[in-house]
Amino acid sequence: MNIYQQKWLDILHNANLPGWEIKPLDNDIYVEMPHVTDLKLIRDILPETLAALSLDIEVPKSRLKFHFHNGYENFEYILNPNDGDLNRE
Repeated sequence: MNIYQQKWLDILHNANLPGWEIKPLDNDIYVEMPHVTDLKLIRDILPETLAALSLDIEVPKSRLKFHFHNGYENFEYILNPNDGDLNRE
């Protein structure tokens, strides 16, 4: 686990999100939300939310993939994508 990933885990755990399971997944972060969570809403507000939360992180940024799941649907979001992420077809 890298320090950037650990900082994000600390922030998300301290956010006190009842029913959310947040854990490391290799170099990524896995977020399991309650089944009733609207993933479209989460996906729509995620960039702004992560930007606001990132203000407290003072370590060098690195690529970090979030895996969001609500028991029925899932999506991934990459923070600080690398060239390989940006050039995928």
